[in-house]
Amino acid sequence: MREIKGRVALVTGGAVRVGRAIVEGLAEAGADVIVHYHHSADAAQEAVATARGLGVHAMAVQADLANPSDVAELLTAIRDRHEHVDILVHSASPFVAGSIDTLTLDSWRQVMGAVVEGFLLLVQALAPEMVARGTGNIITVLDEGAFDPWPKFLAHSAAKSALWAVTRSLAVDLAPHVRVNSVVGGPILAPPGQSEARQARIAAGTLMGRWGRPQDLVDAVLFLVRSDYITGEALFVDGGQRWAHRR
Repeated sequence: MREIKGRVALVTGGAVRVGRAIVEGLAEAGADVIVHYHHSADAAQEAVATARGLGVHAMAVQADLANPSDVAELLTAIRDRHEHVDILVHSASPFVAGSIDTLTLDSWRQVMGAVVEGFLLLVQALAPEMVARGTGNIITVLDEGAFDPWPKFLAHSAAKSALWAVTRSLAVDLAPHVRVNSVVGGPILAPPGQSEARQARIAAGTLMGRWGRPQDLVDAVLFLVRSDYITGEALFVDGGQRWAHRR
């Protein structure tokens, strides 16, 4: 997997934010890309156009990953175009607010379905083909909520924690042919509407004293795809945020 050119990569949540950056990074490295999206149809088509402009094949497919029938349709659409998938990057993640006293069961199921259950269905379908070919790469995109829970984002933090546990287990189950790792993003892209003062406080809460760039996370993904002796690991791209309290 050191050579990315000519590989087929599926990126969930690939229409927007870091997922979009990962799509473009893989396309620039020469991979044919499949852009999964849920609601962001226009952005997905823009991502496809950008990838095609880089000289690779690209397609967009809509699916609600929390709906198993949608996942099945997503897989059918992929197989209609590609014989197999070499790289699976799972970036899709609804950031739904809700503490223990406000979270609804429907919201819980939507988040867990998109982050964990839909991902499992994709792996169950795609990983056996990777194993049979003797090569494959799966990368999950986490954030600090997997290790240090976000206040008032109970479902998100629980889902990301579960995804990290699934990532480690898959690394064991799919070895040695399929490597499974995580990238853990820190302050990379501010949420819409976040104030400049809040952004400055977050930057000060990192060892680097600044926000990162989407390209930093892309570089980490490409590194893990190319590094054939790393599996079951989480690569933090957070500017040292988790250690800044030591100062």
